[in-house]
Amino acid sequence: MPGRAPGGPEPAEGPQPLRVALRRLDPDLPVPATAHPDDAGADLHARTDVALAPGQRALVPTGVAIALPPGYAAFTHPRSGLATRHGVTILNAPGTIDAGYRGEIFVNLVNLDPHESFTVRRGDRIAQLVVQPVAQVRFDPVDSLPDSSRGETGHGASGGFGG
Repeated sequence: MPGRAPGGPEPAEGPQPLRVALRRLDPDLPVPATAHPDDAGADLHARTDVALAPGQRALVPTGVAIALPPGYAAFTHPRSGLATRHGVTILNAPGTIDAGYRGEIFVNLVNLDPHESFTVRRGDRIAQLVVQPVAQVRFDPVDSLPDSSRGETGHGASGGFGG
């Protein structure tokens, strides 16, 4: 059997992909897709050119709208190459797309480079879209919370960085 070491276990069959309805608002742009089979994030592309001066931010349209099933949300994550090479990232990372939202997905890009402007060109990959199951919660007000080993410590309390 191809792909199986002699005497080894049968290859595991992965989970079936979640099917998500996608409306192409700009049919000339690619449908979001992952670069590699096991990648978590599908690339989103810029629908327009956008010039970002140092410190400037802009909502960049992606030309797609989606209909997530109940119990799921999508999150826009920065592309590491844009951040590393150009200082361009997502201001509200990760951006949240709720299951009920049906409008165009926009990415809130910001240029954090202190000196260089950056121009996003139509078709550039500007973010990764990660779809995840999310718990629906009901918050129950209480007078006190149960104890935990961490307690109320946070915001650098575990040390490091001169804290």
